[in-house]
Amino acid sequence: MKVFTAIISVFIGCCSNVVFLELLVKEDPGSGNLITFSQFLFIAIEGFIFTMKFGTKKPKGGIWDYALLVVMFFVVNVCNNYAFDFNIPMPLHMIFRAGSLIANMIMGIIILKKVYSFSKYLSVGMITVGIVICTIISSQEVKRTGPPRDDLPVNEAEDFFWWVVGISLLTVALFLSARMGIYQEVLYKRHGKHPYEALFFTHTLPLPAFALLYSNIAEHFMMALNSPPLVFPLINFAAPQSIVYLIADVLSQFMCISSVYVLTTECTSLTVTLVITLRKFVSLLFSLVYFKNPFTIYHWIGTILVFSGTLIFTEVPQKIKSSLVQKEDEKSEKSKKVK
Repeated sequence: MKVFTAIISVFIGCCSNVVFLELLVKEDPGSGNLITFSQFLFIAIEGFIFTMKFGTKKPKGGIWDYALLVVMFFVVNVCNNYAFDFNIPMPLHMIFRAGSLIANMIMGIIILKKVYSFSKYLSVGMITVGIVICTIISSQEVKRTGPPRDDLPVNEAEDFFWWVVGISLLTVALFLSARMGIYQEVLYKRHGKHPYEALFFTHTLPLPAFALLYSNIAEHFMMALNSPPLVFPLINFAAPQSIVYLIADVLSQFMCISSVYVLTTECTSLTVTLVITLRKFVSLLFSLVYFKNPFTIYHWIGTILVFSGTLIFTEVPQKIKSSLVQKEDEKSEKSKKVK
């Protein structure tokens, strides 16, 4: 029941988070640091009160062990959020991050010296081809970030350069996230499984680093405060719409990431990856329909390859087949006993 609840929470929290994130990004493409800081601050406060009991509870893991995890976690989040400033559309952002299986396999081969079956390599090949297709097609639809200006001529070479920078940021975040997952497994084996403690430290220790981004965060917070009002007629209340979206984003992110941390302690890494990937697929479809983002037949082909490869990687078809065979065997055994 705990696993089922966590999976449902992942889908509800993460999918709704994508909606509020895109609403914020459409309103202010440069608000990534403000969003990340708000999420980290809320989770740190919540963890200090409910997990660490106002600092009276002694941590189970080592602070320095968490520190390295924190550095990787911080860089991954900043890279992913900064990508929006470099001509990366939301659908491509989501599809690209769905390639976590590729990064995990490569890191497993390099660091853990793992050897995989042919089906695993086939699935990774499908995912890679799918991402490449979506990347190429999206690169042909790159638009300038920021409001249009008549005094600045369109420079396709410059637009493409910044798009490459965005892709590079996503690539760094992708592989660093995979490395973080391997390191997280090592920590769980060393100190035991304490998901909420890990969640608290990975969001509390990086907070001082946001001082370096103070001016950017303050600038975009003021922009959020000055955004058009969002009226709630039932309670006769109005608030800046970006602030409302930011609060909703923070709450949904907390629900999302806390559920993911619980899953990492209750399920295998492959199961967690499958759940997260399927959640990304649902978010992608919802984003395309709700926000009417451009999605061509080539995007569909790429998406199908990505998620079909994910299913093959996690051996879902084989497990379903073996389960059906096992049920048939059980039925035949029962019929023999009856005879």
